[in-house]
Amino acid sequence: MNCHEQAAGVRLMGFDIDGVMTDGRLYFGPEGDFGKAFFSRDGLGLKLLARSGVKLAIITGRDSSIVERRAANLGIDLVLQGIEDKRAAMAELLARENLSFEQCGYMGDDVIDLPLLRVCGFSATVPDGHVLVRQHACYVARAAAGAGAVREVCEFILRAQGSWERVMAPYLS
Repeated sequence: MNCHEQAAGVRLMGFDIDGVMTDGRLYFGPEGDFGKAFFSRDGLGLKLLARSGVKLAIITGRDSSIVERRAANLGIDLVLQGIEDKRAAMAELLARENLSFEQCGYMGDDVIDLPLLRVCGFSATVPDGHVLVRQHACYVARAAAGAGAVREVCEFILRAQGSWERVMAPYLS
């Protein structure tokens, strides 16, 4: 099965945060607080994918209130933070949603993501993802992490599922 066919079967798409939705840099302030920068067009891509009927999830190794706020802003309610075993976390999530690994996708960038990426029906990464992740991912985005890679993957899935024209119609009428 090719990458286009794999993306066509996605019913739930999960995303890592650091190095996927952001450029991977963490900005620490003098009080120990830290910040992350998100790309607004990635956010719209996620909203469009959700509007098409694909459920969205965030599965990330860090625990951050910033991620909670971003997820709430995007309408993503499946948010798993502080996760070391992302494959096990996705398995639990899929069981709750009555879906299989074949019906899910995940976008990650580092070796911690490999066990999950290797069992998902569709897998994606960023161009500067770890070499092993790039070797095992079905789709490698051309756009950079935190600068359009998520949007690119969302649009790829929308096109593969034949939903592109429908979700674009409100903007073109």
